[in-house]
Amino acid sequence: MMNNTQRLPLIDILRGFAVLGTLGTNIWIFAYFGDLSYITTSAYAGWWSLNDFIRMLVLFFVNGKLLGLLTIMFGVGLELKYQQSVRKGNAWPGVYIWTVLFLFVEGFIHFTFVMEYDILMSYAVTAMIVAFILKAGDKAINRTLYLVGGFHAFIILLVLITTLLGANVTLPSNDAIVSIYQNGTWFEQIDNRLTNFWFFRTEAIFIIPMNIFLFLIGVKLMRNGVFSQDENGRQARNKLFSIGLYIGVPLNFLIFIPGGAFDLPVRYLFAPVMALGYIGVFGKMIEYKKGDWLWKRFGQVGKMSLSIYVLQNIMASFIFYGWGLGLGGKLNSLEVIAIWITLSLLQLFIAQHWIKYFHVGPMEWIRKFAVQAISNK
Repeated sequence: MMNNTQRLPLIDILRGFAVLGTLGTNIWIFAYFGDLSYITTSAYAGWWSLNDFIRMLVLFFVNGKLLGLLTIMFGVGLELKYQQSVRKGNAWPGVYIWTVLFLFVEGFIHFTFVMEYDILMSYAVTAMIVAFILKAGDKAINRTLYLVGGFHAFIILLVLITTLLGANVTLPSNDAIVSIYQNGTWFEQIDNRLTNFWFFRTEAIFIIPMNIFLFLIGVKLMRNGVFSQDENGRQARNKLFSIGLYIGVPLNFLIFIPGGAFDLPVRYLFAPVMALGYIGVFGKMIEYKKGDWLWKRFGQVGKMSLSIYVLQNIMASFIFYGWGLGLGGKLNSLEVIAIWITLSLLQLFIAQHWIKYFHVGPMEWIRKFAVQAISNK
């Protein structure tokens, strides 16, 4: 196991990039009032218009890839907590259980008041499971990687075969949801989320096996020194770059085949392979010192990634939903992309100045304070 008491810059940079990139997928959900057909190909039997193609081109780079990267980075963070516990001689999972429970509560609040496709609750459940897998040792980790990874791949490939045989298997969406987000009040949206809680939590539950696998991949990457700025780290990242380029990219090109057959396989099976390539890409990019100012900005976002994740969803809700500016359904793809870029730049600016004065994000501070208060009782 690799023990490193120094903060590795690449970890924060990747986490910041992943959070901002996740909005690159979610922005289309906001822009079209929760209609998931706009991040899939199920509604298309032939080729797209230019406007649709531009959207799908963006989704080629972000849909599932940045969520996969963010999931891997959560696993890295869990491993850092584990290493810290080992160094201090504390029981594991110990206090970390309270951290996970508080994350679940934060996720439920975010789900209820902001966005029905919250990932924090799913991450909290995953972290609880993975914490005990880490406690069981390396053999348990390797065994789980094979079993859970194999199970997840089998299910996704089964879905693919079923879809190719004519079944309609795609992400859920309906006109009633669109109407609520287009014309309903904020309180009506809250009521809709709570009333249809299990419907909206379908994906969060479905992806738990994938989350477990990717969390453990993050653990393994951390232990193998992938994020270190030494020769071993550079060689490991070069391998990830090759995996992403020569395996991930071709598989993810299947997103350009209309009809919906490859929607779920790309998002939940092929996208994480390309996400590994992003680790390699950033590993190479940060060696160019002229971009240090940008890498530093991404790192600052990464240090308050939870706060930024919630903030970007609040801002997007206000911009697109009926209770806010109501721009949903009125913009073309280039305009939606412009809003995503603008929000990302704004978040880079906010993170820069917040971290300068407070060193930790507001939600991160609340969780740390609450966990310390509970554990000291």
